[in-house]
Amino acid sequence: MCRLRSRSRPGAILTGVKSVRAHVHSGQIVLDEPVDLPEGAAVEVLFPEHDNDDELTAEERLELEAAVEEGSADFERGDFEDARAFALRLVARS
Repeated sequence: MCRLRSRSRPGAILTGVKSVRAHVHSGQIVLDEPVDLPEGAAVEVLFPEHDNDDELTAEERLELEAAVEEGSADFERGDFEDARAFALRLVARS
């Protein structure tokens, strides 16, 4: 289950969150892929505050995006460990 904390509702955790790529065209956010949402559905858009201050090179950015995609695929296959269980296992080692 994907969980994301909501800034608009402190303490709330959003589940079933999906991210999609988009671009800005004439000042409007345009999705790069079709999304089936009901009319009037509320969405939260997150974006970097200082996009021009990106410290990654183009090659580093591609490597990062590939790693994120790989992690997403692992998650979809169920190939992940619960964070709490992982932390408890680490504590037990010490």
